[in-house]
Amino acid sequence: MIRLAIADDHTMFVDGIESILQEEADFDVVGRCFDGAEVVKFLADHEVDVLLLDVNLPELNGIEVCEKVVGSYPNLKILAISMFNEESYVTEILNKGALGYILKNTGRKELVKAIHTVHGGQSYFSKEVTQTIMKGLMKQRQSQEQRTKFFPKISKREKEVLSLIIEEHTTQEIADKLFISLKTVESHRSSLLGKLNARNTAGLVRIALENNILN
Repeated sequence: MIRLAIADDHTMFVDGIESILQEEADFDVVGRCFDGAEVVKFLADHEVDVLLLDVNLPELNGIEVCEKVVGSYPNLKILAISMFNEESYVTEILNKGALGYILKNTGRKELVKAIHTVHGGQSYFSKEVTQTIMKGLMKQRQSQEQRTKFFPKISKREKEVLSLIIEEHTTQEIADKLFISLKTVESHRSSLLGKLNARNTAGLVRIALENNILN
């Protein structure tokens, strides 16, 4: 038997979800909560296997609820439910520990499947949400590619010098650590200034950190 709790601030929606779930023999709805603070309090006093959690709740939103409860209840699985299919919502609540994200227009069959999936410890997303996640990943990859194209290729040795510069080592210390001459260190520094279009060492460090040059 899967013990379920529903958290949403719209009574009619909660009633509808509960009605659907009660038709399933292996589901037991043990709680209904209408704001985030109530969810946190309820979980402290009741055993719940799967929490159906609205992203936008009063008092504490769904993201804040996840942040508060995931570490305290390691066996609890959270399935986020929302009318918003936005990358920021999806990413944030997944980063806080939710296992799945479905939209409120999800049908009965998919809802049941989503609950079983997250209860088994696997992720589940509505088709539209999956597309949103994929678009976000594509944007990240394109952004990374643009950064890579923007800067000329930096050699392994230049990265070693740059890393030591960021760590505030002096030219002599860099030369000693890398077993190279002072002149070679200065040559690498000059090359880095040109490649990253920096005016001085401070600018070099800033540009390198802002663009994750060493990653």
